[in-house]
Amino acid sequence: MHNPPVDSPPRPPDQNATARAATLLALCSALLLTLVAVKWHPLTSTDGDIARTTHRWAVDEPGLTHAFRILTDWVWDPWTMRLVCAAAVLWLVWRRAAWWTALWLVATCSLGTLLQQALKSAVDRPRPVWPDPVDTAHYAAFPSGHAMTATVVCGLLLWRLHRCGPGRALWRTALAVAVVSVAGVGLTRVWLGVHWPSDVVGGWLLGAMVVALAVLVHQRWRP
Repeated sequence: MHNPPVDSPPRPPDQNATARAATLLALCSALLLTLVAVKWHPLTSTDGDIARTTHRWAVDEPGLTHAFRILTDWVWDPWTMRLVCAAAVLWLVWRRAAWWTALWLVATCSLGTLLQQALKSAVDRPRPVWPDPVDTAHYAAFPSGHAMTATVVCGLLLWRLHRCGPGRALWRTALAVAVVSVAGVGLTRVWLGVHWPSDVVGGWLLGAMVVALAVLVHQRWRP
């Protein structure tokens, strides 16, 4: 006589929510990537209109443009974000008990950078070109590396901080800094004329997708 099969236990609600978020973000990222790759006219037209308008503002407001260059090239630069992540990794290693989370942070940030560079090479989208540029940038345009890196680093560190049960003041401060950083770096890249708006949106979507997938891995396989 055979015993009836035992159903596998359902995943916790937080894992289900994370999986749904990761799926939705992946679908949105794939849709935008497709529209950029096929050069969908409504998207490219909107990109051009916004980029031309913000570039005129950047040329007309040199003081504000200079401030945005400092923010995007130093404060919100991808290497600055990686250094912040490295500091968090060192703190986790110093705690010793959090070694798995430290490795998880390093692996996620590294994979996010590889994904970003692979998509830049595959799509090979030209950056905006202006007769009177206010800033320069290298590599292909899509997705924005600044926007994606800021989203990945801030998203991972916010989630980790939330799990530590911070006080209300600390949490609100960290959340505000993260939101301003992620939104600000994207807006400055468009203002400085080195990215199309859809490059930034793509960086945000892909970064959020990487965070959601990483959180799902952490929830399911953390020792």
